[in-house]
Amino acid sequence: MTNTPSNAPPAGDFARVRDYLTGLQDRICSALEDADGGGARFVEDAWVRDEGGGGRTRILREGAVFEHAGVGFSDVSGSKLPPSASVARPELAGASWRAVGVSLVLHPRNPYLPTTHANVRHFRAQRDGETVAWWFGGGFDLTPFYPFDEDVLHWHRTARELCEPFGGQARYDAHKQWCDDYFLLKHRNETRGVGGLFFDDLHGDFERDFAYQRAVGDGFLDAYLPIVERRRDTPYGDRERQFQLYRRGRYVEFNLVFDRGTLFGLQSGGRTESILMSLPPLARWEYRFEPEPGSAEARLGDYLRPRDWLTELL
Repeated sequence: MTNTPSNAPPAGDFARVRDYLTGLQDRICSALEDADGGGARFVEDAWVRDEGGGGRTRILREGAVFEHAGVGFSDVSGSKLPPSASVARPELAGASWRAVGVSLVLHPRNPYLPTTHANVRHFRAQRDGETVAWWFGGGFDLTPFYPFDEDVLHWHRTARELCEPFGGQARYDAHKQWCDDYFLLKHRNETRGVGGLFFDDLHGDFERDFAYQRAVGDGFLDAYLPIVERRRDTPYGDRERQFQLYRRGRYVEFNLVFDRGTLFGLQSGGRTESILMSLPPLARWEYRFEPEPGSAEARLGDYLRPRDWLTELL
């Protein structure tokens, strides 16, 4: 499905999306500083992109809860897209573009507290002053190393509830499935975690689609912060820490091999430091690692496949 001028949003609405996203970054950073509780603060790195636009990358390091947390806002533009984009979308050939978004990745210190990622974004392309394409995209997903059913249920219940005004169960089922499919490490035949929501190329009705983007962006903290409170003080030792570092290696593999945002950013001349802020500060790989049968580490494998969490875990 391609866009037509009849459903193109007014140019001024881009500012509304941008204002929402800068405010979202502010709210999330403030909430994460409070949740960390150790006095660590985000450091902002404002940057300008030579071809057009810029952003502000915020990093929190060595907190009481978060070993590394990155929350980035970007508003970037260009005169032409990478060739791979116009091959997949012929209407984009020769078009200028602008993309705005907030993306975050949180790597907690405690192995019992899951890593998480969220992103909300808006894209527009123009040719001769006319919008030829626009869409919203985003979602959030959870990557536990020692999963708790209570946490997985809360995560997916929150996702399901925010979908309610936008098609309810059908919207949740579709975007959960999209998340399961997208965050699949094909060379490992395992999901990156327990999923969540993922959507892209949403361009049916601007106001409704923008409202859904806001629901997803605002819903992230509702989904994640209760898990932080439950797991932040769980005792752990070196065994759990080493397993966490090993599983972080899988996170690196996905982001560098499959993640479309990472690939688009690098191919379009984006700012490398901001694009790669999603990587963990420490990770490790081990040749043919096999967890001990029946161990807590072996238990993770049953969670790294698509499942109907809201019915299976009740």
